[in-house]
Amino acid sequence: MTTSIAANQDKAPGEYGVRYGDREFRYHLCHLPSQKKASIRVHVHPNGQVQVDAPESAGLSEIKAAVQRRARWVLKHLDEIEERNRYVRPPQWISGESIRYLGRRYVLKVIEAPEQRKTSCKLIRGQLRVQGRNLNPARTQKAVGQWYRERALDVFQRRLEQMVDTLPWTTDRVPAWRMQEMQTQWGSCSPDGSLILNPHLIKAPTRAIDYVLLHELCHLVEHNHSPKFYGLLDRYLPEWRSVKEKLDGEAELLLQRPKDHL
Repeated sequence: MTTSIAANQDKAPGEYGVRYGDREFRYHLCHLPSQKKASIRVHVHPNGQVQVDAPESAGLSEIKAAVQRRARWVLKHLDEIEERNRYVRPPQWISGESIRYLGRRYVLKVIEAPEQRKTSCKLIRGQLRVQGRNLNPARTQKAVGQWYRERALDVFQRRLEQMVDTLPWTTDRVPAWRMQEMQTQWGSCSPDGSLILNPHLIKAPTRAIDYVLLHELCHLVEHNHSPKFYGLLDRYLPEWRSVKEKLDGEAELLLQRPKDHL
């Protein structure tokens, strides 16, 4: 079974549904190692994912009852997230727009150059400059997309090499990996141990890239989202929860989803 890190929801085992009136939402249940005597807590992440943290001693009926009591609160927050995402506008690929790269914003500059046969795309002094002849939004988008992929190949490889050196189960080799555009996932780990990474991740800060890489590398030894899996994340990236929350909060902008995905 392929394990993966979702961009807007966690589809791993441990997902349950709750009905409140004529509405329903789903939540992901996590038994975290640190939750020994703590109470059951319900979280609504900025991307709309509902997560429930519970101590390992809590029974499923107890957990479901706790979530049911918070259902109205959860739905209120989900409505606010949906309203906020309603105004996420897809890029037009024209001069003056913001382009994201490694967590920073740059200004897109489209430059018509009739004498230039091949379109170029370069990051120069705070601008991502696309230069060529007969440029239109489609050609500009293609040029920026190719630039993103080239940068992603370089950055992902370097961050992956640095990370495997710090993990005891990956010091022998860098796992095989490739890129694939995905609508709901930042990355995944296949049964044969190879990684798939979303090229849109290159728009996020390097710490977020490290989190996604670590998440998938942890799946090489813990194939499910078990307490041991979260224990590995806690050990090698203690601040992973805040990094994930920020990354998920910008999922709509980074993934450039069409409106029917909101």
